[in-house]
Amino acid sequence: MEEKMSEENTDEVKVLEAQIKRLQAEVAALQCQQQENSKDTTFHFRGQMQDAMLYMCGQRRGGEKEMVLCRLREEVKELEEDLKQQTRMNGITLNSCSTKTLHSSNSKLVQQLYVSGHCSKLAFQVEFQLSEVKEGQRSKRTISDLNVVVDASDLQKLGSFLSRVEESKDLLLFFRTLRTFSDRCDDRCRTFQHFHEKYPSVVSLPGGSRSEVMTLNHPQLPGCVLFLHWSVEVSRDGGVTPNIDLLTKIPEEALRLVPSQAVGGATEAFQSLLRILGPEAAIESVVRAVSLSQDT
Repeated sequence: MEEKMSEENTDEVKVLEAQIKRLQAEVAALQCQQQENSKDTTFHFRGQMQDAMLYMCGQRRGGEKEMVLCRLREEVKELEEDLKQQTRMNGITLNSCSTKTLHSSNSKLVQQLYVSGHCSKLAFQVEFQLSEVKEGQRSKRTISDLNVVVDASDLQKLGSFLSRVEESKDLLLFFRTLRTFSDRCDDRCRTFQHFHEKYPSVVSLPGGSRSEVMTLNHPQLPGCVLFLHWSVEVSRDGGVTPNIDLLTKIPEEALRLVPSQAVGGATEAFQSLLRILGPEAAIESVVRAVSLSQDT
């Protein structure tokens, strides 16, 4: 009886040992598979990261070089140079430009645009709607709801012109006239500043170098003042015309000593000088006369 029980126990032990070995083999196989999967995942992830880094550095795997970042830098540099060239050519510098799409379909695109910038010292803001309609192989663009604002001290000179631009929706006319108007204002500013620096005891700029008035007054002639009024007029159609006038302010006591013809003829004489010599030479002659021919 005891021998039979012993044999049964031995058989059970053998069965359990076989099961344990089988489970151990399964565990070893699972561990091996896990390690292989881990290696494959790591290699795959590392390969993707390496490809991405090589691509960002301008290279592809396998030695093929494609300088992506360098090309992007070159394109940005080309765009910057083109923008600088356009600014030098048209004198317009853009500070910001924003676009909002109001409608988009296969045949029509409507956008709201806002552009701000400056031309010399003149700041401007332009807002309008741009509609693009496709007609077969062609597309037609139209501007609507144009609103233009210019920040200028002598804005009254531009009032009727800006109204004309908003009515006609003519942006090209606006920018072309703004450039011409700005150039003429800069000419006046440079001329006033030049004479103020050259004849500081005679020439004064009560409103600054960008104002319309320059005064001439010699210290030895108190109360006798000449006003040089230089305005830049803009017509409704965009024509820009500089107007320079010489005005006098002489006390009554001095008028008794000076013939009225001489005083009244000063303006006409100055206009003759303008036609013959041009603005700078004509102003130089008047300033030297007021300064009694002394380079003060």
